[in-house]
Amino acid sequence: MNWEEAITDYLHYLRLERGLSENSVRSYRRDVRKLAGYLAENEPGITPKSIDRKDIEAFIHHVGTDLKARSQARLISGLKGFFGYLIFEGYRKDNPMDLIEAPKLGRKLPDTLSVEEIDRLVAEIDRSAPEGERNLAILETLYGCGLRVSELLGLRLSDLFFDEGFIKVTGKGSKDRFVPVGPYNRECILRYIREVRPHQQPQAGFEDVVFLNRRGRGLSRAMIFTIIRDLAARAGLRKNVSPHTFRHSFATHLLQNGADIRAIQQMLGHESITTTEVYMHVDRTHLAEVVREHHPRKFS
Repeated sequence: MNWEEAITDYLHYLRLERGLSENSVRSYRRDVRKLAGYLAENEPGITPKSIDRKDIEAFIHHVGTDLKARSQARLISGLKGFFGYLIFEGYRKDNPMDLIEAPKLGRKLPDTLSVEEIDRLVAEIDRSAPEGERNLAILETLYGCGLRVSELLGLRLSDLFFDEGFIKVTGKGSKDRFVPVGPYNRECILRYIREVRPHQQPQAGFEDVVFLNRRGRGLSRAMIFTIIRDLAARAGLRKNVSPHTFRHSFATHLLQNGADIRAIQQMLGHESITTTEVYMHVDRTHLAEVVREHHPRKFS
């Protein structure tokens, strides 16, 4: 078995057996091919079956100077999965990654926007332009439903169950979930669909996609980032604002206003509650204010 054969089989496994999204599959492919490329240049005789811990350590040392700690940790995790697959299929009896430790990472708290900052950013949208109503609907959906950018781009007209008050979201691993959509968010989407979208001619394959560009095709991730960063700059926000910032703000504001963390987990589509629990640590100032205001033993 050579590296290309092993990688091809692994990617089929990720798609068919684990049901991972193409974004995740590409990430795993990139990790293993980085290792295979290093070996092709430095140790061309080493195969997926023969590689050992020392070879891995040499590779990690080689790439470590160019990767931040978080990227190193992700690379190591990806390679552990690859060799775990080879064991599962009987190609190996051991995992050469077992004694490879990922760098220690401090818990990075996500950036969030206050309600006032979101209002400032939304106020910068030029709603006199056709794309203005679309951009307003995009921002309100990111913030109102806590979507990932990939989930927003994949949203279909057939996913809108407004009479029931929900939208259907296809998340990681092609798993569907239903997320509540509020009246204002619903009206923003409907206004775009009724007043702007009829003037766009969807290209073949994009007839059911909600958010279209001027050419009638689906928007790209880069376009969403550009829209948000331009608005943030005009609003004078110094934070690094991205589509994910709205998702973080959605979860944080719900938690601050008393929402149950397990309900937030379901709406965000997190498999593990520990992923959602990061929002418990986002705004300690707010938590302290709650205690000062509501605890019977008042703080002096």
